[in-house]
Amino acid sequence: MLDDRDRKILNLLQANASLAVSDLADRVSLSISACSRRIQRLEDDGYIAKRVVLLDRAHAGLPTTMFVIVRTARHSAGWLEQFRAAIVDIPEIVEVHRMTGTIDYILKLVLPRVEAYDEIYKALVEKVEFFDISASVSMETLKATTAVPTHYAR
Repeated sequence: MLDDRDRKILNLLQANASLAVSDLADRVSLSISACSRRIQRLEDDGYIAKRVVLLDRAHAGLPTTMFVIVRTARHSAGWLEQFRAAIVDIPEIVEVHRMTGTIDYILKLVLPRVEAYDEIYKALVEKVEFFDISASVSMETLKATTAVPTHYAR
């Protein structure tokens, strides 16, 4: 069961996973050892899946975001496995979601420029049969976060 201190630790780590345990302990009014034990428990219990570094995409040469809408006429396990195999080794595809409704999948791509999408498109259609595939370029990011709300966690 999580308490308010656990949630605050999770929120602080989501904002900056490189915070020193001493800083975290100060911010949540715990001793360093008690804070360290809580962090370890949160990791052991699966609340903290992993700690990563987020790159500045412009500095990494990937300022362009595209969303690719995929519709398929096939919904078999075999097709899905073929699709997974096609997307797994394309690092520019950073997210893929299976959807409800008339859209089957949405892919989020990060690219150096719009023209780079053509290479990815060709790689996908060479490996997988689609009913329809279309792409849109993100003009502006209004909100982007990796943090999730912690008030639902039990």
